[in-house]
Amino acid sequence: MMMKDSVLILSGGMDSVTLLYDQQERIALAVSFDYGSNHNAREIPFARLHCERLCIEHLIIPLSFMAEYFESSLLQGADAIPEGHYAADNMKSTVVPFRNGIMLSVAIGLAESRGLKHVMMANHGGDHTIYPDCRPEFVAAMSEAARTGTFPGITLLCPFTNLTKAQIAARGRELGIDYAETWSCYKGGERHCGRCGTCVERREALAEAGIEDPTLYEEV
Repeated sequence: MMMKDSVLILSGGMDSVTLLYDQQERIALAVSFDYGSNHNAREIPFARLHCERLCIEHLIIPLSFMAEYFESSLLQGADAIPEGHYAADNMKSTVVPFRNGIMLSVAIGLAESRGLKHVMMANHGGDHTIYPDCRPEFVAAMSEAARTGTFPGITLLCPFTNLTKAQIAARGRELGIDYAETWSCYKGGERHCGRCGTCVERREALAEAGIEDPTLYEEV
């Protein structure tokens, strides 16, 4: 049996939930961050649900200062979220500046405090277009910073960095994940809007992976 040596950043979305199940044998702790986005209240309960199911400790850490001081449409209400394809230029407004850097820093501190060796994050290839803190060079640099900045030499494990979301979804199918128990929509309404970039990406990934979409969308 693999040693539990890692902290996972778990949003409650498709990618991080897939990584949770994929690496459950080595995840000692999963942490979700409530940073004031429109959809935190929708996705974090799913993160909690899956951790309870797998008997993995789950922490929710507030980062309310980000909503107070940072500029992003993700922090400004559902009406501010652009619609269209994830790769479109207008989706850059959803970037929360250095979000992953901040979350990783906290998770690295948690790992060192708990005597763990690694921090996991479920960034993937589709993020590279508009999110600088999801790209391979960022992951490598942050991992090196964690290694040199901690006594045990903590490193990042980001196995989805060069995978597509469809490839991640296909892995989730192999693991038996019900993606109805995940959240993607940036608008954070009662149902997925079906029109924002994350909803479009979700639809495309599930279709490409040959998974019947279980998501409840708003009627358009």
